[in-house]
Amino acid sequence: MIRKIILSAACIFSLAIAKAQTEADTATMYPGLYYRGDTTKPEATEFYKPVPPIVTPGKSFGDAPSDAVILFDGTTLNKWESANDTTKAADWIIDNGELTVNKKGGGSIQTKQKFTDYQLHVEWKEPIDIEGKGQARGNSGVFLASTGPGDAGYEIQVLDCYNNTTYVNGQTAAVYKQGIPLANACKKPGEWQTYDIIWTAPRFDASGNLTDSARVTVFHNGVLVQNNFHLRGVTRYIGIPYYKAHGASSIKLQSHGDPSKPISFRNIWVRPLN
Repeated sequence: MIRKIILSAACIFSLAIAKAQTEADTATMYPGLYYRGDTTKPEATEFYKPVPPIVTPGKSFGDAPSDAVILFDGTTLNKWESANDTTKAADWIIDNGELTVNKKGGGSIQTKQKFTDYQLHVEWKEPIDIEGKGQARGNSGVFLASTGPGDAGYEIQVLDCYNNTTYVNGQTAAVYKQGIPLANACKKPGEWQTYDIIWTAPRFDASGNLTDSARVTVFHNGVLVQNNFHLRGVTRYIGIPYYKAHGASSIKLQSHGDPSKPISFRNIWVRPLN
């Protein structure tokens, strides 16, 4: 009899632990959504709110959806400014719907609007007659959050690596000096390439301490090359990454100092996620 009581108590205790673990897992998997009522019935695990907003997708891949902020449509740079002097207009070259880096003093450019978490689409092209090797072959970058002038921020590398080798955490689609891409999906120079990026900005508390690191997922020409990569801080050419508290930030396109011919961009849009 005593043995049966002990076994029954153990079973009840085990079920209580399992129930607590299930509830904890549910809270983790579905923040803000909790099972209610009899969980032996399907209705307890069916949710009807919040209803996702309706978004009309673009007609073809790469076209901006209905809720996107168009950053460059091929006609104007009115959404951009100089990254080194925000009182000045962006000084790059627009021709035939393409935006080309101005290496004759144009400097890097950044968005006037600031963002936190977002989905970003960027198309870019290396010149068909690109020259140079290593990091000096069509070098540029997409900075997901600009934290100051120059190269301050978090960079996804742009480079011609179709037939060009360099350090792997600095090749095309690398989180510069931090994350090696999962694949080399480069197209030939002269062909348009795409980056589709999901950026989750770092979080800081009221005292400026890091509470959650930045994360990024990147598709290069439709190929997954960064899978929810956790950044160790800002990307740096020399030195160790670090975090310094900041809020919403501009998206920046780099004018690199390498001597090769300048690259071009088109069809840039962003969907803020917060």
